[in-house]
Amino acid sequence: MSETSESIENGGEAVATRAGIVSIIGRPSAGKSTFLNTASGEKISIVSSIPQTTRNAIRGIVNRGADQLVFIDTPGLHISEKKMNLKLSKIASEQIGDSDAILYIIDSTRECGEEEEMIAKLARPFVEKLVVAINKIDDINSVKGDIHGFIKTWLKELPEDRVVEISAKGNQNVDVVLEKLCGMVPESPHLYPEEYYTDQEVEFRISEIIREQAINRLEQEVPHALYVGIESMSMVTENRLNVRAAIYVERESQKGIVIGRGASMIKEIRKESMKICRDIFPYWVSLDLQVKVDKNWRQKDKVLDRILH
Repeated sequence: MSETSESIENGGEAVATRAGIVSIIGRPSAGKSTFLNTASGEKISIVSSIPQTTRNAIRGIVNRGADQLVFIDTPGLHISEKKMNLKLSKIASEQIGDSDAILYIIDSTRECGEEEEMIAKLARPFVEKLVVAINKIDDINSVKGDIHGFIKTWLKELPEDRVVEISAKGNQNVDVVLEKLCGMVPESPHLYPEEYYTDQEVEFRISEIIREQAINRLEQEVPHALYVGIESMSMVTENRLNVRAAIYVERESQKGIVIGRGASMIKEIRKESMKICRDIFPYWVSLDLQVKVDKNWRQKDKVLDRILH
């Protein structure tokens, strides 16, 4: 055991602790956020059928006895020259080299095309610390046989025992993936106390909850054209947090869509966001929610640098 590693008592015997950073990579909507939420048993990353919902490198912490895995749920890798997409890809790519292990999740319900090849090429130099999870195998449209063929072609150096068929949503073989990853991270003291399951700030978590509720209700109309800003937060009592937030859209016409007829949409987003916050936080979150216009914000470096990291 190294001098820096800790030990946990197990029936009188000292067991070396392991800990490491694991980057989750994959195409948009491959199931990365769902895997992280299932593995941790908590809501860490927002989930939506809208591609590229995740915009930041989000940490989720999974403790398994003497082992601790700190997952980074990266934005879905996507081929695009748009400024926002380039920044998202940079966030994901920067995490890979610095990680102790990499989990590459492939959606088995979609054909492997140019984007999947791009991700495989990105992962190939790190094959010694790579685990591949073939996701959504319980879906009727799963073509897992084709995915296995793709892996053998593009990641031929990867041992077969590090390819696992899973259902992140159905919690099928998620434990198998975690076991393999635990065996790949180094002996080390745990990076976080055992009771932690994320290191996200409260402000970020609340803004992501609001964004999730908005994009899942607006479907294809507005999602990528909105972001959420927390204007103020104050703990008025030990059991009540007052939050004033705004959903920002790019155009005046989108503002009306988010507000809805008779303010029905914004009221529903607020109500459901507060409900989820109630399940997560040990205090009441009172939310004042508005809709504002920030014209063409996706082209503004100042805004992108603030919300993408």
